[in-house]
Amino acid sequence: MEALPKHVTIKEVGPRDGLQNEKVEIDTADKVAWINQLSETGLSYIEFSSFVHPKWIPQLKDAKQVASSIKRHPGITYAALVPNQKGLEAALETDVDEVSIFMSASETHNKKNINKSIEETYPILTQVVEEAKQEGKTVRGYLSTVFGCPYEGAVPIQQVIEVSIRLLDMGVDELSLGDTIGVANPLQVDRTLTEIRKQLSFDQIAMHFHNTRGMALANVLVSLEHGITTFDASVGGLGGCPYAKGASGNLATDDLVHMLHEMGIETGINAEQLTQSALYIQSKLGKSLPSHQMQVCNKERV
Repeated sequence: MEALPKHVTIKEVGPRDGLQNEKVEIDTADKVAWINQLSETGLSYIEFSSFVHPKWIPQLKDAKQVASSIKRHPGITYAALVPNQKGLEAALETDVDEVSIFMSASETHNKKNINKSIEETYPILTQVVEEAKQEGKTVRGYLSTVFGCPYEGAVPIQQVIEVSIRLLDMGVDELSLGDTIGVANPLQVDRTLTEIRKQLSFDQIAMHFHNTRGMALANVLVSLEHGITTFDASVGGLGGCPYAKGASGNLATDDLVHMLHEMGIETGINAEQLTQSALYIQSKLGKSLPSHQMQVCNKERV
């Protein structure tokens, strides 16, 4: 525990990964107001939307409007997810700071999510990465189902490593390893990261945990012990995966910030302002958000 990092970077994915699974459609103006609030919290990274076809994720159909309306702060990276070259073109029109691509470590989930096999996905993503780099953008990769697939169950670690190597070799600047359905446990995370470290440097690795079974913070702690210093999170624990049944909310940004600050680990984030941003989007969704910090906050407000 003495070797824990002094500073952790939290990448806020609520406006994209958080909202994409919500049935209540949020007005564009409310999304913009929320993202502008998040920009005031000290976050250095906000994934504001996804340039996917509206029929797949209607909640994010206003990506262009959101991108053109938010107030961008110096020092904050405003990123968006893109599925293919068409999505990339739309994202580039908005002058997005960073492009995020995605695929799965398991074959079945990749086909359900992207409608292509893993091998068929590589050339599409390679083209996206190359073009994004030509436009001077950094590229982030999301690898889903690293710790388990809703269709196949356990995913072999070597399969995860092979896909990770392919993504990094095509030029991805950072790779986020996802526990898409929240099945990971601390021992599994320890074993997985031990094996990954034998073949990959952790300098380009981030972790993306879901809290389906309440394991997210425990899995973060193990990751910290391995030297991982970048984590994805969503304010209030908002979100899930529309292509993974049972994948409840993401690791909550507010719970993560609370734990890290209590441990003396810096994040640069103002916890009170973060809470206010969570209260705002909670009011627009018309339901209580699941994070522990929000549960405490909601009780105090009654």
